[in-house]
Amino acid sequence: MKKVGIIGGSGFIGSHITKQFLDNGFEVKVSTRDLSNIDKYRHLNRLKNAEHLSFSELNVTDKNRLENFVKDCDIVIHSGTPFQLDFTDAKAELFDPTIKGTENFLEVIHKTPSVKKVVLIASVAAWNTNFPLPAGGKLSSDNFNENDTPFTNEESHPYAQAKFMANQTVNKFIAKHPDSITEIVSVSPVMVMGKSLSNREDSTSTGIQYLFKNKIAPNPFIQMFYDDDIEMAIVNVKDVGRAVYKAATIPGLHGKNYLLSSETYPVSDVTLMLNNKTPKHAAKIIYQNQLAERDLGLPFQSVSKTLNQYNS
Repeated sequence: MKKVGIIGGSGFIGSHITKQFLDNGFEVKVSTRDLSNIDKYRHLNRLKNAEHLSFSELNVTDKNRLENFVKDCDIVIHSGTPFQLDFTDAKAELFDPTIKGTENFLEVIHKTPSVKKVVLIASVAAWNTNFPLPAGGKLSSDNFNENDTPFTNEESHPYAQAKFMANQTVNKFIAKHPDSITEIVSVSPVMVMGKSLSNREDSTSTGIQYLFKNKIAPNPFIQMFYDDDIEMAIVNVKDVGRAVYKAATIPGLHGKNYLLSSETYPVSDVTLMLNNKTPKHAAKIIYQNQLAERDLGLPFQSVSKTLNQYNS
C-alpha cells in the first residue's frame, strides 16, 4: 500500500484530498498543528477506509518535524498554508508560514529521495494577485489561462501576495534542480466553494459562502464585492480534491501549474444561487480550465451544483 502525507489534510480543501486518497486505497498520514485539538480532525475518522489514516503534529516552519513527516511517504501533498483575510501581523500570520514554509518544504523534499511526487496547492493568486479583480491590463470579461504572464500588485491582499511569492519560490526551485528525481506539480484553484466534510467553524471558505448567502459584510473588503457586484470565478471543493489526486498519480506532469476553475458569475448571482434561486446572468468561463480537463481528465461541476451542495 502506497503512503501519502497530506500537510493540512483536515482543512476545507485538505479533507476532500484526504478522502480521495483513502477512497483509492492509500495509507494516509495527515498533519495537524496540535494533536490535542481533536475537533480539528475528528471528522476524518468517519471517512471510508479511515483505518488506513494516521495523524502527526507538524508546523511547516520546523524542518526537523517536516523531515520526520515526509520520510516514509511516496507522495506528499502540501495544502498547509493559511487562507485568511483578517490578520493582525501579515508577516507572522501570512508571509512567514506561506513563503518560509514552502522554502523549508522544498529543501526537505530535496533531501528525501523516497518521495517520488509532490503536489502543492497554490492559488489563483499565483497567477493574479488582484483576483477576483482582473489582472493588470485585462477587463473582467477577458479570459485568463496558463499561457498568460502571472500578474502581481503590491497593493493586493497580503494573502495573495504571499501565495504569489511562494509559487515563485517553487518555480525557482524547479529551475535550479533540473535533475530532481521528485516530480513537482502545482494546482491553482479560483474561489473554492461547496460542501465541507466537517462542522468546523474556522473555515474561511465556508465562512465566505455564509457571508455571500446572507449578504453580510464584516469588513470593507467584503463590502466591495456587493458594491461593485464583482465577478467571481468558482470551483467545487470536490473537484479540487479530485484534481490533486490526479496530479499526484498521473506521471509526467513535472513543473506544471494548473488553473482549477468552473464558471464565473457576479456575486449577486452567487447570493441568489446560495438561496436556491435562479441566477440573472449566464455563466461565463473567465479562468480557463482546458489544460486541467485534458491532462487530469477532469470535468468541472457547474457553480449552481456547487452552491446547491453547500446548502445540502
